[in-house]
Amino acid sequence: MPQTTTPRTVFITGGMSGLGKALALQYLARGASVAVFDLQVDAEVLAALRGLCRVDSQQALAYAANVTRFEELDAAVEEAEAALGKPELAISCAGINRAFPFEALTGAQFEQVMSVNMLGSRNFAQAVLSRMERGARLALVASMAGFVANYSYAAYSASKFAVVGLGRVLRLEYKPKGIEISLICPPEVDTPMVEDELKHMHPVSKALKRFGGSLSLDQAIREILRGLDRGRGVIIPGGKAKVTYFCNRYLPDVLMNAVVDRIVRSVLREMQDEEARVRGKSP
Repeated sequence: MPQTTTPRTVFITGGMSGLGKALALQYLARGASVAVFDLQVDAEVLAALRGLCRVDSQQALAYAANVTRFEELDAAVEEAEAALGKPELAISCAGINRAFPFEALTGAQFEQVMSVNMLGSRNFAQAVLSRMERGARLALVASMAGFVANYSYAAYSASKFAVVGLGRVLRLEYKPKGIEISLICPPEVDTPMVEDELKHMHPVSKALKRFGGSLSLDQAIREILRGLDRGRGVIIPGGKAKVTYFCNRYLPDVLMNAVVDRIVRSVLREMQDEEARVRGKSP
């Protein structure tokens, strides 16, 4: 169901940085009241959010809450509801990545990613859906990694595939109640998480990401907002990402695997050749 007006109340996890912060700023600029939830509240970010409030009735609130702890998150959402009213739009943005080849990825790291990305999405969904009325929308930020696997992304892809599955089940269950569900699945976006990841990203991962494209934060936000405004069930910002999604969905696995495997082999061969050249130069 297309959303023709700006929601009056927007709740966002991960709202102190990256996509969450950018979306909070946009909805405040549109006149909505916004509550953000994150591990810690950054006073400068909160001041910037509040600086966009245009009338006395508009508010920007921030709550320190760990999305992996349901009782803690639910209490914060309850407090936000008491202050702002029921959420008309809720966006689950909180997420982390630990991008290491599987053999180097510890069980603790895998569990941490799954806990924040998947369990955090589930916890936020439970907290807000019980408070939503007909016409409201829940958006879960998944990723292109929730449809297409990437090298060294065992934990991240597993968590985002799970978020996609969760969102599709929730759509079935809540559409009859008049509550819509959206899945936001961007490719690589220029956010603090990605900037940190690039410092140690595996070369194969970089090559595969180029295949799916990358976006500036501003471009990603524009397309995400357009998708939410139009009531899209699946929102994929970026032309290359849309093509990748289409190919992954409609082409036989054997063809997609052949393309991806060729990229993997090529990059690994280049890495081996470079290692051999370095060894050859060593005294």
